[in-house]
Amino acid sequence: MNAWKTILTALWIGLPVTATAQSGPVVVELFTSQGCSSCPPADALLHRLADRDDVLPLALHVEYWDYIGWKDQFADPAHTVRQKGYAHAAGRSMIYTPQMVIMGQDDVVGADAMELSDAIAKHQREKPKVQINAVRKGAVLSLTLLPLADLAQEDLMVQVVQFARVKTVNITRGELAGRQFNYAHVVEDWQQVGPWDGQAETVIDVPVSGTQPIAVLVQQDHFGAILAAARVD
Repeated sequence: MNAWKTILTALWIGLPVTATAQSGPVVVELFTSQGCSSCPPADALLHRLADRDDVLPLALHVEYWDYIGWKDQFADPAHTVRQKGYAHAAGRSMIYTPQMVIMGQDDVVGADAMELSDAIAKHQREKPKVQINAVRKGAVLSLTLLPLADLAQEDLMVQVVQFARVKTVNITRGELAGRQFNYAHVVEDWQQVGPWDGQAETVIDVPVSGTQPIAVLVQQDHFGAILAAARVD
């Protein structure tokens, strides 16, 4: 029975949800590494999530596995800082890969499709607090932020993330030597645009470069809950 539940959940991960209360996609951050032998199933799961409109998966590659013999080409120490920030906010003293953090609040072992599906569904049922309208015009991303709930006590940060849809890597050393992987939604740039008090409709213009898709996040500062997200392709 458990095996069938696992299979059904894995299939569910790849299917869209027909109706949600959440105003934007559910953000799933995967902390992963090309040097981690336990990470490929989680990387594959994130790849399936990338096909969905109601989920916004982001792959944040970390550098602390590089000592094993393979330097992760996408790793950024800032990703490790973000992962440590989540751990500190949750009262944890350790970090690990693969780890998925959902809407800045819940964390699951990266390849646990059943627990991940439950976490995504929980956030989809939540009442929206912020609406984001995002339009890219050349090298400028125009954001309109609209509060949908009382955010009087919130300390919010607006963030703009640029990511690559898919990147292919042939790994020649380390625990995964001899294998090729397609990594989805690889984070390449993470801008802390600035604070927002959440009190009134606000328009912000953000300079952007390149043609990569963009994620916009409104998050409680100091690694708190993500209140809203939007994607611009």
